[in-house]
Amino acid sequence: MPVKDSLSIAEQAIRAIVASGYTLCVYDDYSLPENAAKLDELQKELGIEVVHIREHLAHPSPNYRWVLIEAQREALKTNRHLVIIESDVIVKQDTIEHLLMAVQPNTGLVAAVTTDEDGNVNFPYDYARRIHADGICRKRFSFCCTLLTKDFLQAYDFSQLNPEKSWYDVHISHMARQLGFDNILQVSNPVVHKPHSSRPWKQLKYTHPILYYWRKLIQRRDRI
Repeated sequence: MPVKDSLSIAEQAIRAIVASGYTLCVYDDYSLPENAAKLDELQKELGIEVVHIREHLAHPSPNYRWVLIEAQREALKTNRHLVIIESDVIVKQDTIEHLLMAVQPNTGLVAAVTTDEDGNVNFPYDYARRIHADGICRKRFSFCCTLLTKDFLQAYDFSQLNPEKSWYDVHISHMARQLGFDNILQVSNPVVHKPHSSRPWKQLKYTHPILYYWRKLIQRRDRI
C-alpha cells in the first residue's frame, strides 16, 4: 500500500487489511513527519511493515515506480502474487480471498470493482456499471485493489517502466494483455473507494476540470 498523508482514511484502509488476516507492507511516500510517525505507531500496534521512502530515495513524491519495483522484487523472491491496495480503498474481510480464488493459469491481473459507501460503482470503474458478471475485461484497470499474479510478475520487469511518468496502472494492465494474459474484473467483489484522498488537488477533476487539466498538462502533474 503506497501512502501519502491523509492518515484518517489510510488508517481505515490499513486496519481493514490487517483484520482480513493478511500481511501488509506500507510504503510511506514522503508523508508529513507527524503522519510518518503515526505509521510507525501503527507498525508497532498492528505488526505491519512500514518503508519510509525518504530513507531509500532522494526523489520527490510520487514514487510509484520505485514502490512497484520494490514490491515486485519482494513478491518474486517469495514466489507470491502481489496485491496492491491503495490508501483510499477499504476492503472487506474476504476481499483478498476472492481475488486469489479467481487466479487461473493465464491470469495477469484480478481487480475488485470500486464503489462509493452506498454501493454505487464509482471512479475508476465507472464503465463497470453496465457489467453484471465477473469476467475477462479488456478495458483499463486501476490498482485501487488489484492482484498481480506471480506469472505476470515474472513476465514483465517493472524496471522497464518510464521514469518520466507518475502512475502506471493503466500501462501495466495493457502490458498484461499484450503479453497474452487475461485481466479479470470482479464486479461481485466490491470495495469502497474514496478517490484521491491522498492528493486533494486531483478532486479538481470533478469541481474545476479546467484548472485540473491546466495543472495536469501545463504543470505536467499526474502523468499516466
